[in-house]
Amino acid sequence: MTSKEKAELLFKQKRLSGGRTLIPEYEQRARAERTKIAKLLVLRLAREAALATEKRTPQKSSRTLRDGTRCKE
Repeated sequence: MTSKEKAELLFKQKRLSGGRTLIPEYEQRARAERTKIAKLLVLRLAREAALATEKRTPQKSSRTLRDGTRCKE
């Protein structure tokens, strides 16, 4: 059995056994970065939704003239 055949056999055995392979460090960093970005996106959307609901609440309109005095209604 040649070394190439041994390597192929070993590879097939690992693949069939379902052995988990190590994730390279750059992929771990990329995955962590994507998770972080997703969390920040959720926080930003929640903040924007809260601000949007604040703006929708009816408020007294303050009608002022250009010189800063209030209108008589």
